[in-house]
Amino acid sequence: MADDAVFSPAGEGLSPNSGIEISMEEEGSGNSEELLDDEGEEDFEIETDALTNEDNQILEVKSDNLENAIHQALIVQRTDLENECEHVLDIYANNNGNIAGAQTDHTEGKSYIPPVVGMEFESYEDAYNYYNCYAKELGFGIRVKSSWTKRNSKEKRGAVLCCNCEGFKTTKEASTQRKETRTGCQAMIRLRLVESSNRWRLDEVKIEHNHLFDHEKAQNSRSHKKTEAGTKRKLESAVEVEIQTIKLFRTPVSYGSSSEREPNNNLDPMKRIKFGNGDILALYDYFRRSQLTDPNFFYIMDLSDEGYLRNVFWIDSRSRAAYSYFGDVVVVDTTCVSNKYDVPLLSFSGLNHHGESLLLGCCLLVDETLETYIWLMRAWLTCLSGRAPQTIITDRCKFLQGAIYEVLPRSNHRLCLPHVMRSIQENLEVRESEMFGKVLDRTVYASMKVEEFETRWEEMVQRFAVKDHDWLRNLYEDREKWVPVYSKNTPGGIFTGEYINPFFHGYLHERMTWSEFFNVHELLLQKKIHKEALDDFESREFMPVLQTRCNYELQASQLYSKGIFSKFLEEIVLMCNCFGVAQIHTNGAIVTYVVKERDADVAEVKNFEVVYDKVGAEVRCVCGCFNFRGYLCRHALSVLSCNGVEEIPSQYILTRWRKDVKRIYSHDFDSNGIDVSNPVQRYDHLYRRAMQVVAEGMGSKDHHMVAWQAFKESLNKVRLAAEKPV
Repeated sequence: MADDAVFSPAGEGLSPNSGIEISMEEEGSGNSEELLDDEGEEDFEIETDALTNEDNQILEVKSDNLENAIHQALIVQRTDLENECEHVLDIYANNNGNIAGAQTDHTEGKSYIPPVVGMEFESYEDAYNYYNCYAKELGFGIRVKSSWTKRNSKEKRGAVLCCNCEGFKTTKEASTQRKETRTGCQAMIRLRLVESSNRWRLDEVKIEHNHLFDHEKAQNSRSHKKTEAGTKRKLESAVEVEIQTIKLFRTPVSYGSSSEREPNNNLDPMKRIKFGNGDILALYDYFRRSQLTDPNFFYIMDLSDEGYLRNVFWIDSRSRAAYSYFGDVVVVDTTCVSNKYDVPLLSFSGLNHHGESLLLGCCLLVDETLETYIWLMRAWLTCLSGRAPQTIITDRCKFLQGAIYEVLPRSNHRLCLPHVMRSIQENLEVRESEMFGKVLDRTVYASMKVEEFETRWEEMVQRFAVKDHDWLRNLYEDREKWVPVYSKNTPGGIFTGEYINPFFHGYLHERMTWSEFFNVHELLLQKKIHKEALDDFESREFMPVLQTRCNYELQASQLYSKGIFSKFLEEIVLMCNCFGVAQIHTNGAIVTYVVKERDADVAEVKNFEVVYDKVGAEVRCVCGCFNFRGYLCRHALSVLSCNGVEEIPSQYILTRWRKDVKRIYSHDFDSNGIDVSNPVQRYDHLYRRAMQVVAEGMGSKDHHMVAWQAFKESLNKVRLAAEKPV
């Protein structure tokens, strides 16, 4: 094999156990030429060194039955409802054709996986060429939107590659007779050079386009013309077809920060999940049932080089679709793994529009090493099309945090606040424990500014003689990850830590068998689905008796779900405690107010600063309620009312809380990138669309009848079209 082009999501070095290998036939791979954009952007000339082969062991992904999974290193299957035909995440594209479900080149039979946050490349050229080839297959051109270099040096440090249709013409360009080709498309990748590994990493990815793909037009773009020219020159001296290999490495990385839990990170090649009697059969039966009823059910297995099952991750189509609505904040629960339950479960949970927990993925783990967590995060991110959460909340496991920094570098990592508060009480032996708890709550929750928290913390540790406690000192060093005052400028920064319980909270015990777990898993999923349907119905019919004469209450009752409205109503009612709104500073349209609030419990008056932008209708309170809980506080509402604003500005009514939004828990597949001349793509597109109807039709008897009638009518229309002469 010739020199391989290698990339990986977020690996700092190479591991003996590589993750995923995808082999694609390519007719030669010459050194990259000068990289040009289509709209006169700055030219880039890059010289590349020959890429070196990596002798890493890899886990190959193939399409096979579950019974043969023990011979695979990594398996992804998605079974057809009727014939259990399997699709794969990673594709072998050969001379015999392409596999359904892959993005395919309709002319050359190649296949490139979509870009994902965390992918890494040996050079800038490799990254550019990969995105250019991917774009060519779909039918769009690319250009360099921007790039930056190291200060006082010409060394490139980062760049943004975008679709040719990005942006719009300038006023000067619009005056020319040249046809408008830009549509404001947002598709792009942002990459940067990682100094520690000297690799180029994708930090941001947007794959959605707002225009149709045009393969013929794309062939004429400068980026693809340049690629073709380089390929032709290479073919003059190359006879054999070269295999280009893409590897997704799983790489151990060392971290020196202190942590509450520091499991052993020594890799044991013989390590495997421990099975009891009937455990394997329970796993197989659950996956088989899930695939028969949910064709978009996704699972992935990780096996060692010796064939032992190390980890297995799965997620159903409903959870994958729910993530698009509620994936802003995710909680990772490691209770079963860290406490050595017989079922070594790790779960991802979110919060729906009623404030109820929902499941966003599950995994059975062999251990708590950094390598295992990196594998898990990459598997989870892959099935979610590379869309990282805005905020992810975990416990203080050192290696889990390390994996998040590697795979989800742009996500805000926070520690679960209720868990931290409980652990403080459990780890400290304080004489006045009840008084200590009250002072601790006041220090953490009531501090409005960073300086205020740090002063109160110092007073607390002095008063209760715990200043020299090593564990508490280490926790304080991580205060920016769990103290609310440090998260005020992070949207969604902490509200799940307050209101969400992990999906399986209270349903599992240490000696539970796998068979019992999967039974609980299925029953709990159905219970949550029915609960959400009932909450949706009650919210739609909900007409509360208004408790105040405030217009904000009426507006919220019409928009918020019942559960969220009941929480927001507390802010409306407490507006009566805000007895003074005084203007203290003005800077153009931006005005700063102080709102006085009387605390009825302690007969204390508190001051809250609120900044209001009259032009932009933006309001921000020092208490940070909107970023914490997703709705405005009583102080901000008082300022709006004082300025004669009768309705809550639309940007402060989050879509995730609204009851009037129709949420479809099945994947929405766009047809823009479909090549109708390719039968494989036609099949895959129609199959996925049909599965959406199936998912909706399973909801009730009425839904089933409507879906059945629609299928019959569609079939009759297709047959009539087939009978017409061509």
